[in-house]
Amino acid sequence: MDMLKVNRVSAVDAIINEFITQIREGRWVPGDRLPSEAELTKTLGISRASLREATRALVHAGLLSVRQGDGTYVVAVDETAVALNRRVSSSKTTEVLEVRRGLDASAVPLAAARRTEADLTAMRAALDQRKQGADTGDLEAFVEADFQFHMSVARASHNELLADLYESLNVPFRDTLGTAMGQGTDEHEALYTAIEQHDTTQATELALGIIARMESPQSPRSQSPAEKSE
Repeated sequence: MDMLKVNRVSAVDAIINEFITQIREGRWVPGDRLPSEAELTKTLGISRASLREATRALVHAGLLSVRQGDGTYVVAVDETAVALNRRVSSSKTTEVLEVRRGLDASAVPLAAARRTEADLTAMRAALDQRKQGADTGDLEAFVEADFQFHMSVARASHNELLADLYESLNVPFRDTLGTAMGQGTDEHEALYTAIEQHDTTQATELALGIIARMESPQSPRSQSPAEKSE
């Protein structure tokens, strides 16, 4: 019995390590659905019991999420990002915005200096989707597009650490956008233009101005995401 137990634990560990490798090397990214249980057991030569145990462990770690009747999805890249997200999600929204201000103050001038045509294309697409979400009253689409615009700006910095930090905070950052529906279209367009024109000073001022507007006392900005859901 002891040998069987050791073998089973080793199999589970091997599956966990393989899944983490797939995620960290970018073959599976957040939002991807994993292959079916039948496919994974056949491909990896493992038992369903070992696969399910490994999956449970990665769900508990926050890397995977099981959607009943739909499948298993990747939701994070590493455990550190998950822990950070959980910590930030319990913070006041004002604190989240302060962190975002610091990241934007670094990322935006770098983006204005280093952006490529591909970066501009990604920003333009996100801005168009943002406007469409606002015009149709689709809050989910608006928030997603707004975040993707700012994420594309972070990526345009071509500083991988900055972009990874921005991405790791995607959930609490999205939570700060819920009351901004339809706001700031002109500001975002101006920010895009400043980055397009390599105007680092103007781009930085505009980015920080967007955050300052979100921190305005006219908006309920002192609550945490958890408090807002009560």
